[in-house]
Amino acid sequence: MRRFKLFHETIYDFQNEVTLGPHRLLIRPREGHDIRIESSTLNITPNALVKWHRDELDNSVGITRFSTPTRQLKIVSEVVIQHYDEWPLDFLVEDHAVQYPFTYTAEERQALSPYLIDSFEGKGPLFESWIEQFNQKEAIETYSLLSQISKAIGSKNQYRVREKPGVQTPLETLEKSSGSCRDYAWLFMCAARRLGMATRFVSGYLHAPVTELDYGSTHAWAEVYLPGAGWKGFDPTSQKIAGSQHIPTAVSILPDAVPPVSGHFTGRTGENPSLGVRVKVQSI
Repeated sequence: MRRFKLFHETIYDFQNEVTLGPHRLLIRPREGHDIRIESSTLNITPNALVKWHRDELDNSVGITRFSTPTRQLKIVSEVVIQHYDEWPLDFLVEDHAVQYPFTYTAEERQALSPYLIDSFEGKGPLFESWIEQFNQKEAIETYSLLSQISKAIGSKNQYRVREKPGVQTPLETLEKSSGSCRDYAWLFMCAARRLGMATRFVSGYLHAPVTELDYGSTHAWAEVYLPGAGWKGFDPTSQKIAGSQHIPTAVSILPDAVPPVSGHFTGRTGENPSLGVRVKVQSI
């Protein structure tokens, strides 16, 4: 078991006083057999009434409501978690799904149908030719095929931090040969769904101890449903399977539905707030 302290600060500064509308928070880690929350604090300025609920995908969602006009919105979350997924490769897949191609059972398909829909725009001939390399003529281990897709995305494209909201289409990522973690995750999802596997988008935090000081970042990856093993995370950015360094906060069918903080405000015409975000993921 590993323990992590998650610090996430979001600050919006406005040029003039504004009235804040409801804001939606997706910053609380998804709890389960692999992740347990030990403690958590949430401080919001100006004061807000916060109500938590579970959405249709079992994400923990906080809805904040404000009554005081302000020139700054500050949201600071600190959470300590216990992470038990130290051996992410220690799983067993049902016999019928060990080798690809495989078919989900009728019961599985009924539950997974939203995650199997392959009707996305923005692919085009380039995507079709790219996906051909994964159309196996002979049986291959399912996990190996998924790893090949992940590595093909992460190793053959240049990673770029993109501050702009939204996600590139698969065609844009392939044409530019570059993208952010969310762009890579979306390309991976489109490839896996084209091959008949259920996938979902994951937003969360990444512990990346590449220096002497622990730090981290918000991050995105994808999960594939493997019968017998359940939802398993694949991270094309790092070209690894998700493990204890990955801390999910939300999952979604599409990649643009799970920003950590979202909401609206009413103010003067042309009001353009500045945004500051600090994230730290520390091993303790």
